[in-house]
Amino acid sequence: MKLQRKNRLRAISLGAVAVSGALALTACGSDDTGKKTTDNSSSSTSASSIKCDNAKGQLLADGSSAQKNAIDAWVKEFSQACGVQINYKGGGSGAGVTAFTQGQVAFAGSDSALKPEEVTASKKVCSGGQGIDLPMVGGPIALGYNVPGVDNLVLDAPTLAKIFDSKIKTWNDPAIKKLNPDAKLPNLKIQAFHRSDESGTTDNFTKYLIATTPDNWKYSGGKAWQAKGGQAAPQSAGVAQQVKQTAGAIGYFELSYVTDGMKAVSISTGASKPVAPSTESATADIAAAKVIGTGKDLSLQLDYKTKAEGAYPITLVTYEIICDKGNKADTLPATKAFLRYIASEDGQKVLSGIDYAPVPDEIIAKVRTTIEGLS
Repeated sequence: MKLQRKNRLRAISLGAVAVSGALALTACGSDDTGKKTTDNSSSSTSASSIKCDNAKGQLLADGSSAQKNAIDAWVKEFSQACGVQINYKGGGSGAGVTAFTQGQVAFAGSDSALKPEEVTASKKVCSGGQGIDLPMVGGPIALGYNVPGVDNLVLDAPTLAKIFDSKIKTWNDPAIKKLNPDAKLPNLKIQAFHRSDESGTTDNFTKYLIATTPDNWKYSGGKAWQAKGGQAAPQSAGVAQQVKQTAGAIGYFELSYVTDGMKAVSISTGASKPVAPSTESATADIAAAKVIGTGKDLSLQLDYKTKAEGAYPITLVTYEIICDKGNKADTLPATKAFLRYIASEDGQKVLSGIDYAPVPDEIIAKVRTTIEGLS
């Protein structure tokens, strides 16, 4: 099964690269280096099921690298059906929000909801409206590791906090041994990698540590990494690539970036068994999320402290950020058509085949209604 999946991923990689090359509108690059390729073959999306309406032209977008693999798969289907050129840079959530509030992109992706000051800034580019958060992609934040001879690794929140705060420095530390009594843990230095750019993945990972082990993680959190020590790399693909090629490494990124040469940590949550990151275990956690946004904003509150059986606690939801009113007339039809497709049943089906979690039915229904009202 693993080999079949790998072959499917390779196949779509060629298509995604071709689309990206044809659609590149600027020399802005991407975070493709080292990323896992995507495969939306499981969706069997029919071009006729995508409603293009009056979509035409080109769209520029930027933001979350966690959803880059999903966006690549969606763009391939949508562009073939509608002929719209889409360039999603994937430069990180911070870069995406900045580009949006400066009016440089039609929409942005962010793994963190807009802050009040960012909503205020968005009003300058959303004529008569403001930026809103539309949850579109769910998924687990995996702790990928590269420890020779260790195929199964269990960690908990306190141990993770100490690893990423440079308090636990070797893989045979007593705290790790206690959680993994049967593993042959080497006397190998831990190389903890974090994001160098502002990242919603960082924000969600540190929210988990703050919520579950505040005594061991005394930082305020946010998109910028705050702990001392460790090593840094840009975007999810950059962190994943460093972990893949560095013995003793561990890093955090979306599950689709866990590639050959890496394994993913299972988390001890207090449930009867440790929970591994997967589409199903992330969905079990995200299903309990609550909408806390007001008006047309659909930002969510996730449960990082879950102890539910089979629920993976370190999850994120990526939002597509768009003006509720005052979108640019020349890009609005294409933007609405693309968002309509990715929020559709067919669009969401793509996600589960490439290690993402579809947005729960009750929430995605609200997203679809909101998209139709964009102006």
